[in-house]
Amino acid sequence: MDVRILCLLLLLNNGLCSSFELSKEFDVKPLIRDFRDKNTYIRARNEMIFAESNMRIGHDIVLNNQEQKVNQKLMKYKQLEINESRVQNGKPFPPSVSFLTGKPLVEKSQVFQMIKLMPKGAALHLHDCSMVDLKWLVKNATYRDHCFMCTTVKHAVYFKFFGGTPPDNPDCPWKSVKTERQKARSIDEFDNMLYMNMSLITPDPVKAYPTIDVVWARFLQVLNQANGLINYTPVFTDYFYEALSEFNLDNVQYLEFRGLLPQVYELDGTTRNRDWVMKTYNDIFEKFVADHKNEFTGGKVIYSGIRVVPEIDVLNQVKEAVRFRQMYPSHFAGYDLVGQEDPGVPLISYVDALLYPSEHIPPIDLPYFFHAGETDWEGTPTDRNLIDAVLLNTSRIGHGYALTKHPQVMKVVKERGIAIEVNPISNQVLALVSDLRNHPAADLVATDFPVVISADDPSVWGARGLSYDFYMAFMALAGETTDLRLLKKLSMNSIQYSAMNPVEKGKAMNLWRQKWNAFIQQALHQLNQSGEISVFG
Repeated sequence: MDVRILCLLLLLNNGLCSSFELSKEFDVKPLIRDFRDKNTYIRARNEMIFAESNMRIGHDIVLNNQEQKVNQKLMKYKQLEINESRVQNGKPFPPSVSFLTGKPLVEKSQVFQMIKLMPKGAALHLHDCSMVDLKWLVKNATYRDHCFMCTTVKHAVYFKFFGGTPPDNPDCPWKSVKTERQKARSIDEFDNMLYMNMSLITPDPVKAYPTIDVVWARFLQVLNQANGLINYTPVFTDYFYEALSEFNLDNVQYLEFRGLLPQVYELDGTTRNRDWVMKTYNDIFEKFVADHKNEFTGGKVIYSGIRVVPEIDVLNQVKEAVRFRQMYPSHFAGYDLVGQEDPGVPLISYVDALLYPSEHIPPIDLPYFFHAGETDWEGTPTDRNLIDAVLLNTSRIGHGYALTKHPQVMKVVKERGIAIEVNPISNQVLALVSDLRNHPAADLVATDFPVVISADDPSVWGARGLSYDFYMAFMALAGETTDLRLLKKLSMNSIQYSAMNPVEKGKAMNLWRQKWNAFIQQALHQLNQSGEISVFG
C-alpha cells in the first residue's frame, strides 16, 4: 500500500503519522483526470482527503506515544458525541444550540472535561468588565457594606456604593442591598435575581433577542449594570485579581484584555484617573505572578476607546497609549477601538489619529489590535474595517468574522502572520451565527490560518475561563477527524501571537510545555483508573 494512503488511514483513525509523512505536499493537478476504474478513483479520492488533512491547523504537530494514547480516548469521546447527535432523534449537538440554554450540554461532555484539564496557553481577547463569573460579583461585591441598588420601571437593576445617604433618584430610587436581601422571601432567589439581571441568560434566546441590534442593546445594558459594582475601588482591585484567578484555574497561563481604563470611584464620590487604573493593573499583574510563580506568566492591557467618539478623542487616547507603553512595557500592549461595529464609526474616519505614531521620525512603536469584521454584512464601511486594520499594521484582528469574504485581506493576513482572535460563543450569543458548524472560522482552521481562540465576554453568558470556547472550536470549527493536534497547536498559537516580547514568549512557552506534559500524565492516570476524565474544583 502507498505510504501516503496508509498514513491517511492512520490519520483518520488515530492521528498517528510521522512528521516526515505529514510534511509531504501533494500536487492536486494529477488528481483531475479521467478515471478508468474504481481503484484509480478511490486512490485519487484518498489522496485528496489526505491533502486536505495536511492543510489544517495542527497538521505539523507530531504526537508522541503518550499523547497518542490520550488522543485515542479523546477522539472516541468526540466521535461518540457527534454520532449521538447524528442519529435520528438523537441528542442535541451542543455547538448547534444557543450557549444561553446549551451550556449544561457542554458541561456533560467528556471532551469538555479533557479540555478543562488541558493547559490552553493564553487568552488574548477579553474585556475588562466581563471577565469574572457574575456569581462572584453577586456573592462578593453585593454583600459589602454601603452597597445600594435601584430598579428601573423595566426591571433593570443598577448598583452603586455610597458612604452616606444616597442622593435622590426619582426614576430609580436607591435602596440598601442588605435590607432588600433581608426582606426577600429567599436569599438564594434574591441573589439569583441579581445574577440573571446582569446576564444575557434567558430561557428562550430566539424570542428574547430576535435581532443583532436587540441583543447588543441588552448586552451593553448588562455591562453598564455590572459597572456600578466593578468600578468601586475596593471591588475593582479584587475583581481583577479574581479574573486572573479564574483563568488560571481554567489552565490559562497568560492573559491580554481590552481595557477602557474606566473612572473608578470612592465612597465619597471622588474618582481615580486612568493613570491610577493602569498602575493598579500593573501592580496586580505583578502580585498575581509573584503569588503563582509556577502557574502564571503575566499579562498585558490593550487600552481601548469606544468607536463612537470624535476623532480628537481617539487622537488623545492614542497619545495616552504611547505614554502608557513607555511607562509599563511589561504590562501594556497597545490600542484598540471597541463597541458594536455595525453602527459604530469605521476605522477610516479615524485614520488621521491612528496614523499619528507612524508619522513620527522615527515612527513611534504603538501596536494596534483592532476589532474588525465583526459583521455579517459585506461591502459596508464596517466590513471594510478589515482592510483598514491590515493597512494600519494591526498585530491581531479581533473576531475577523467577515474575513473569508476578502481574499486579498486573507492573503495579507496569512503572509504577515496576523492572528485572528476567534470568539465562537460570543459570535453565537451576539447573533452573528446560530449553529457554530457554520462559523466562517471553520475555513481558517481548515487552511492553517493564524488563529487563536478566546472568550470575549464570558461572564455575560455564564461561561468561565477559556475551556467553553476551546470546546466549540474543537467540536464545531474543526471536522470529526481533527484531533488533539489542533488543540495543542491552538494553545501554542496563543503564546506565539501574544504581545509578549521574545524573552517573555520563551518563558511562557517553557511553562506551557511543562504543564502540557503534566496534563498528558494526569489524563493517562485518570483514564487508566476509571476510563473517564474528571475535573475537580
